[in-house]
Amino acid sequence: MTSTDVRTEAEDSGPSGYAAARLRLLQEGVQSGPPRRSALADLTDDWLSGLFDAGAEELHGISLVAVGGYGRGELSPRSDLDLLLLHDGSADSGAVAALADRIWYPIWDLGLALDHSVRTPAEARKTAGEDLKVQLGLLDARHVAGDLGLTAGLRTAVLADWRNQAPKRLPELQELCAERAERQGELQYLLEPDLKEARGGLRDATALRAVAASWLADAPREGLSDARRRLLDVRDALHLATGRATDRLSLQEQDQVAAELGLLDADTLLRQVYEAARVVSYASDVTWREVGRVLRSRAVRPRLRAMLGGAKPTAERSPLAEGVVEQDGEVVLARAARPERDPVLPLRAAAAAAQSGLPLSLHAVRRMAAAVRPLPTPWPAEAREQLVTLLGSGPSTIEVWEALEAEGLITRLLPDWERVRCRPQRNAVHIWTVDRHLIETAVRASEFARRVHRPDLLLVAALLHDIGKGWPGDHSVAGEIIARDVAARIGFDRTEVAVLATLVRHHLLLVETATRRDLEDPATVRSVAEAVGSQGTLELLHALTEADALATGPAAWSSWRSSLVTDLVKRVSAVLAGDDPEEPEAVAPTAEQERLAIEAFRTRGPVLSLRAQTEPPTEEPSGDPEPLGVELLIAVPDQEGVLPAVAGVLAMHRLTVRTAELRALELPDDVQGSVLLLDWRVAAEYGSLPQAARLRADLVRALDGSLDIAGKLAERDAAYPRRRGIVAPPARVTVASAGSRRATVIEVRAHDAPGLLHRIGRALESADVRVRSAHVSTLGANAVDAFYVTDPEGAPLPGEQAAAVARSLEETLRG
Repeated sequence: MTSTDVRTEAEDSGPSGYAAARLRLLQEGVQSGPPRRSALADLTDDWLSGLFDAGAEELHGISLVAVGGYGRGELSPRSDLDLLLLHDGSADSGAVAALADRIWYPIWDLGLALDHSVRTPAEARKTAGEDLKVQLGLLDARHVAGDLGLTAGLRTAVLADWRNQAPKRLPELQELCAERAERQGELQYLLEPDLKEARGGLRDATALRAVAASWLADAPREGLSDARRRLLDVRDALHLATGRATDRLSLQEQDQVAAELGLLDADTLLRQVYEAARVVSYASDVTWREVGRVLRSRAVRPRLRAMLGGAKPTAERSPLAEGVVEQDGEVVLARAARPERDPVLPLRAAAAAAQSGLPLSLHAVRRMAAAVRPLPTPWPAEAREQLVTLLGSGPSTIEVWEALEAEGLITRLLPDWERVRCRPQRNAVHIWTVDRHLIETAVRASEFARRVHRPDLLLVAALLHDIGKGWPGDHSVAGEIIARDVAARIGFDRTEVAVLATLVRHHLLLVETATRRDLEDPATVRSVAEAVGSQGTLELLHALTEADALATGPAAWSSWRSSLVTDLVKRVSAVLAGDDPEEPEAVAPTAEQERLAIEAFRTRGPVLSLRAQTEPPTEEPSGDPEPLGVELLIAVPDQEGVLPAVAGVLAMHRLTVRTAELRALELPDDVQGSVLLLDWRVAAEYGSLPQAARLRADLVRALDGSLDIAGKLAERDAAYPRRRGIVAPPARVTVASAGSRRATVIEVRAHDAPGLLHRIGRALESADVRVRSAHVSTLGANAVDAFYVTDPEGAPLPGEQAAAVARSLEETLRG
């Protein structure tokens, strides 16, 4: 039976014919989806037109108007009928009321839900001006019967009112959407979601249509209509499966709804719902951000033009990273950026956005998605570092990650991500889908960056620990295999790959052992020690365990669980105590280092050299070596203040220190002297490297005290406006127990920032300790530094003095 046959049956048989035709349409009629919704709307139009025409033969200046979902032609099997009986005021009020009764009562008699009103155009506009929901419904007004000109006039007037009042009403609409999201939650993560009211649902999709109608902004259209259609299809199936007008997709009905849609199972159904909701949510984020930008621009532009004498103001662009700038509160690509030649650009832009606490612009993400070429395998060092920086940026990581995912960039970077994307977790403890849980775990892990010696491994393990949930079997076992492959692909070495694989394989080991085994049994502790293998891995696993639990949900972690896990970690650490690191053995200087040292001793001043470092050529057709930065070798006669001086000069020249080592070098017997040798790997924040001669000149002035480094750095910081950025966890300074027999090892974990090494060096100098050697590494946005210090006579610091130095340094870095 075709939709035309159904409509003919309804016309021939009156209300009872409509009911029969409606039932036949829903059970045996045209295919489901948009065709059925359209056919149901047409069938209802014809029936209501017959009711209207039969009662309005002597009336003029009156029409029947469909509004809301019915106005859009989106009638689900149990949808309300939203109707407006519109009249120009010329007809007798009794006659209008009688006509309304002739239409409303047959609808009620059939058991259909009805939202109705009788108004003149002026009354409709007045009510719309007072009630935002009424105005939104009228934006979708559609003529059903009667005076077409009256309906058209109302539509024109309502749209004009909406556009004129948009600067006031759109913020109201945004607030309404936010309040609804707070009440109903996010559709893309709920196990029993409300398809209409939850964030990312049908209400939000309708709000986006209203924003577009205002002409102030428009939603990203790619995929949005398909997402809306999918949610409507699920609601149709839900209505048919339950026989009720409900939008709540409850657990007990999901299998039946999946079968109605021809899907494999309830998980497949939820995944489709989540994917659609994610599209709507992302479109909403982008659209409301654009609305805010337009409204701010409108408010500021007249004042700016007055100040500029009528000239059009230009948007400021502040550099954030190579090829990445901030403009109008968003992260965009620089004019000189070439995504097609820079495969690291998406990660660099994402890391810069997350670190700045700014959103990635839609245009920038789409440009990169369309043009950027794949990363080589293994990834270059910069790509790996930028990924770690992105993951370690705290809560701002989530919005940036979602922007990349919306345009397919995440699955291009990490193909294994596709199996966990939008995957539901049917567990009362879990509050997120698998993919969102992994990102939430990375966000939680970033809070523990100061607790571990390798925050980069912690963050990547957090990202991958449940990656095996996309495969059959034990997800920890499957995840270990995937983690090995991913870690090698993104450029970690064999040792690091092994640690990551161990973390993924055993990410549940500590909490399961602590809560299910007897910790007094030595065999229990030994088994955990054998599985973990080292103190460093145990430290990482402890932090991952807590981050994983906190990212799961409030029921997954408690003070009791925390105390049990901590107790287990202490016991395992005691078993592994023989693996505590010792001070590294001294390495013989190279010929280049020895030459620089002799020259520094001879000239009584600093001597330095710059040499580019590269990785071996990739397998890409170009075969170009991958730049890693520049090796900076500095030799300086042994004296006080070398570390803060060098660090300060590098910060002044906007050089990022990736790794650094400082050690005293004894010269050959025929020279008789001692020189400090600093081996740094540096890179320019953006732009080119300074000349070696300029670095040396500034270093000479820094060492003789004629260059005010602290003042210069403070002056530079004051010249740039402060961005809100992320709230980094506070610095942590500890004394490493049994770190070295010949020196005291002070470990610093802090957020990497310009001048950080300079501040540390000054603080240690003021504490009257000598830095014997320093081992500095920057892992993403985290600095992890170890300083081997002694007293002025060269002996390790007593315990109380070492603790006091650590406390003082920590207070300095937190101040």
